[in-house]
Amino acid sequence: MGIEYKIKFAVPNDYDPAVLFRRLPSPIDRRAMAEIYNYSIEADGFYFVDHLVDPAVAAVALRSFLDEALRFSHSIEVTEP
Repeated sequence: MGIEYKIKFAVPNDYDPAVLFRRLPSPIDRRAMAEIYNYSIEADGFYFVDHLVDPAVAAVALRSFLDEALRFSHSIEVTEP
């Protein structure tokens, strides 16, 4: 299953994730053909799942989501749902 994170912040109504998408590493481990991480963009923030396939890649992706949330808010909340 993996580890799930909810990153809550005030998402702007006109949010465009293009900047975020350019920073994200590939979510697929091509050698094992396994999903490293997955995510969704929700009305109140991001939902992120680390599938525990490649911790280094998942960490870079998670940091990208945290940095993106902090672009729009001085305070964010990270929880495990």
